[in-house]
Amino acid sequence: MASLALTPLTGVVVTGGGSGIGRACARAVAAAGRPVAVWDRNAAEDTAAQIAADHGVATIGITIDVTDSAAFADAVGRTREALGSIGGLVHSAGAVRSENIGSLDEEKWDLVVDVNLRAEALITQALIEDLRAAGPGSAIVGIASIEGVVGHAAIPAYCASKAGLLGLTRSMALQLAADGIRVNAVCPGYIDTPMLAVAGDARDAMAQACPLGRLGAPEDIAKAVRFLLSDEASFVTGTYLIVDGGSTASD
Repeated sequence: MASLALTPLTGVVVTGGGSGIGRACARAVAAAGRPVAVWDRNAAEDTAAQIAADHGVATIGITIDVTDSAAFADAVGRTREALGSIGGLVHSAGAVRSENIGSLDEEKWDLVVDVNLRAEALITQALIEDLRAAGPGSAIVGIASIEGVVGHAAIPAYCASKAGLLGLTRSMALQLAADGIRVNAVCPGYIDTPMLAVAGDARDAMAQACPLGRLGAPEDIAKAVRFLLSDEASFVTGTYLIVDGGSTASD
């Protein structure tokens, strides 16, 4: 994983870094030599400590709810103190609720949109001066979803939030290009994570429906994220990369 150049070797904040795709992303950038801040409601400190032991980079684990924007300034300050300069953000924290139009719960809707979409905008705002100070080479990667591209009847809030994330990606990329800050997104397909565990027996059907014949692994997404953070992607901004084993190829 350390084969792709990552310049500068500044710190990376990974939200949702305590499990699933976020944890895989935190480990991937640490393997390439970059300090990592794991922001999560659960397992942040333990994950950061394990990454430090495995990869020998500076880490910090911060227990935080990304819907609590009042906590961002303190979290950024603690991250800066632990890691030094901050040149990357991976927004992997996510939420999904299954409900249909006609029976929407406003609190559930707001939670999904706040975690998946609003948080990336406000965390970027909290980090913007650090990203600018780190200079050209700073990058932001949001974890969107194929459901932000093709839709899913049972999860309208999730689809709306992930489609909105793609719009936010384009808007921020245009605004921040003058600072040399790149902004992109990755759209995972069906990935074997705790979030997918609620699908139960449907997981087998998802795997069989994938042209590659399996669920994705968190590491499949982490490799794409690592690429977008790296200087191998120095001319890539304002776009998204679908990583779904071919699931959307025929849609």
